[in-house]
Amino acid sequence: MLTKEILKQVRQIEIKTRGVVNQVFSGEYHSVFKGRGMEFSEVREYQYGDDIRNIDWNVTARFGHPFIKVFEEERELTVMLLVDLSGSLIFGSAEKTKQQIAAELSAILAFSALKNNDKVGLILFSDRIERFVPPRKGRKHVLRIIRELLSFEPEGRETDLKKALEFMNNAIKKRSIAFLISDFFDSGYEKILRIVGRRHDLVGIVLSDEREKTLPGIGLVKFRDSETGEERYIDTSSKELQKYFNERRRKSIEERKSLFLKNRLDSIEVQTDKSYMKPLIEFFRLRERRW
Repeated sequence: MLTKEILKQVRQIEIKTRGVVNQVFSGEYHSVFKGRGMEFSEVREYQYGDDIRNIDWNVTARFGHPFIKVFEEERELTVMLLVDLSGSLIFGSAEKTKQQIAAELSAILAFSALKNNDKVGLILFSDRIERFVPPRKGRKHVLRIIRELLSFEPEGRETDLKKALEFMNNAIKKRSIAFLISDFFDSGYEKILRIVGRRHDLVGIVLSDEREKTLPGIGLVKFRDSETGEERYIDTSSKELQKYFNERRRKSIEERKSLFLKNRLDSIEVQTDKSYMKPLIEFFRLRERRW
């Protein structure tokens, strides 16, 4: 049974995020994503002004003059939310944790899909698939997704992006808009990211905290890994250790950014100590100009 506190949080998030959607994102969402879900209809001869990217080269070669593929807009899209519930998402040095921000971002995207009459589904994961909510329509369904995000207690503590993406690739056959929400503290998911990115419109939402970027020099400190539970004392005043930590973190961020760019995938950077509104708005407007 859900506690009154969880129900209260669900209601608060609904009020907050639906207001954001109505005021800011409804138009951008429609123009950016509606029409990207296209299915093949037929081929016809090329006409002046047609987009050359739609040329069907096989048919063109067969008949000796250009033909283009004609697509019809699907009546609805499917939005999938892949949300990381690993131990590192509990961290947050500002007002909210990464997990709380992930829930609010998911709610905004879910209500945007609802407003556009699209289906929305949810994959909660850690080092395993924790919960799968198949895509459906309707306000009740969106509220269920928000309840799952707020109340679900994961069994796993570590992160396995590869497993989450593989599950998505196997479970969702129709081309979808997939938002992968995580702090991306993982490796070994590069190949499946490329596969899913080709099949679906995959967008990474990267959650980060300023305190995770550098190691402060405050002497001997007992650290506990939020995912593995391992504890150890570390001399944070060590210049060599600070340099190693900062360089490793910088390299990890650069590799992740390079991976998305190389595979032509969009990503949104969200920090716990800053409003997520600005990067979200910038993302939607960038996509709108591009398309």
